[in-house]
Order: sequence, then C-alpha cells, then structure tokens
Amino acid sequence: MLSKKTKYGLKALTYIARSKDEIPVQVGEIAKSEQIPQKFLESILLTLRKAGFLGSKKGKHGGYYLRKEPSEILMTEVMRVLEGPIAMVPCVSLNFYEKCDDCVDEHACSVHKLMIQVRDSTLQVFRNTTLADLSSK
Repeated sequence: MLSKKTKYGLKALTYIARSKDEIPVQVGEIAKSEQIPQKFLESILLTLRKAGFLGSKKGKHGGYYLRKEPSEILMTEVMRVLEGPIAMVPCVSLNFYEKCDDCVDEHACSVHKLMIQVRDSTLQVFRNTTLADLSSK
C-alpha cells in the first residue's frame, strides 16, 4: 500500500507543478488546498528538496519551487525517494536487493517469479509517467 508520505508528496509536487506563477508556493497554501497536515508536509518537502526535486526560498515571498521541468521528473525517482524500493519483496529489488531468509532457491520460488512480473509492470508505469503527466488537467 502507498504510504501517506508518498501520497502527500505526490499531491504536493503536483500542486507546485500546477502553479502558474514563478513565485515559490508556500507550505501553508499546499497544506490547506490538499488537506495535508502542515508539519508532516514540511518534512516531506524537505525530503524532496534534499533529493533535488525542489528548491526553497525564505522570506515573505518564500516557499517551494520545482528545480526541474515537470516533464523531467520521473515517477521512478520520486517513488524511490519517498517510498523506498519499488519491489514488493527484497529478492527482486533492482536497487535494494536482499536474499529472503526463508527461501532455499529463489530461481525456483513461485513468489519470486510473480514478484518479478509485478516489479517490471510497476516500473514500466513509473518510468513512463512524469510529473507533467500528473499535473496536466
């Protein structure tokens, strides 16, 4: 299941991408519009800033802005930053591989085979979806 952190992060990025002005978007504005607890949102936006998706400006007209064009922000990158591994089990993860403790032979494992298909299908969707796709009305 998608975590609230990821859900709220996607909503916040989409909101920022939809803002037409070149003015940074304030946290309070996003929180109110998207019904996200402000303290939690601040933490999420900080994570996205550290990952290079967002920039921030302090002061009266401060807030957050995209550092890249929405069409350059792939959902694979966002999901990995906010959610962690895309694979549902560690033995099929491309970036966070770990052998399962209870598996004798992962090449003969039916769960492994199924989860590879799930991972590949999920990656195909994420790789082919950008923030521009989410933010277009």
